[in-house]
Amino acid sequence: MRILITGAAGFLGSHLCDRLLTEGHTIIGMDNFITGSPDNIAHLAGNENFSFYKRDVSNYLFVPGKVDAILHFASPASPNPQSPSGYFNLPIQTMKAGALGTHNCLGIARAQNARFLLASTSEIYGDPEVHPQKETYAGNVDPVGTRAVYDEAKRFAESLTMAYHRAHGVNTSIVRIFNTYGPRMDLEDGRALPNLLKQALLDQPLTVYGTGGQTRSFCYVDDLVDGIIRLLYSDEHMPVNIGNPNEMTILQFAQAINKIVGNKAGITYVPDARSERDPQRRQPDITRAREILGWEPKVSLEEGIRRTIPFFKQKLGVA
Repeated sequence: MRILITGAAGFLGSHLCDRLLTEGHTIIGMDNFITGSPDNIAHLAGNENFSFYKRDVSNYLFVPGKVDAILHFASPASPNPQSPSGYFNLPIQTMKAGALGTHNCLGIARAQNARFLLASTSEIYGDPEVHPQKETYAGNVDPVGTRAVYDEAKRFAESLTMAYHRAHGVNTSIVRIFNTYGPRMDLEDGRALPNLLKQALLDQPLTVYGTGGQTRSFCYVDDLVDGIIRLLYSDEHMPVNIGNPNEMTILQFAQAINKIVGNKAGITYVPDARSERDPQRRQPDITRAREILGWEPKVSLEEGIRRTIPFFKQKLGVA
């Protein structure tokens, strides 16, 4: 297929480019580098099956030639209020990527009779009152909170995707992505893994907020990409959770990182200063992914972290 990937220079988008190229597809990458990095796709320069356009998906889009599938992954995603590339500091751009960007991509899909896959997020569940989170759960969200620019953009994008499917017959699918990690992550992302792994590699004590009792589930990027591609090849139109269902507390996670890295600096507990409505628990129910896609994660946390460490060391300049 000839596939358009928006957000191609991002963490997930660049891994999707790699995987789909190895499967023989022709890839058109698109990114405006507002959060993505040219470094993530530099290795694809000269690949005759890869072309790249620097574009803002919120503006009018034109893609020359036939397009068979579109993977819409363009959006700021970092929850770090201190990061210039986080959605707290790019609120309008984030909303436009989810609204106008999704609309533009769906327009191309409709005109080209192409498959459309939307990258949605576990954040649409908000701070969940149902655990683990199933696709049927409508969420516990705040449409006017500071995090809403990301959450509500994705919720709108899902609604628009289903509207195009129902009204125009566009062949759509929606993946709800849970916490993912691996090489090419932004070290200033603000999520638990880059924060803690960076501290461990610098021989610093790991910062844990409150008691560390809040939970997350961590999926290695290769597993996530495999699930997304299975969904792309499927006939499923309703949202599907893709993530690792192995829930653990942040304290347990910090202890595991210190053990894997061999960091002797231990853990420092600080007052809970996490951002507004930061979810207390996060765990995907992947029953639908297992039944519909035959998918479940295979890479263990220890193995995934070991695969991620060389990239972090390179970025940090440590041996």
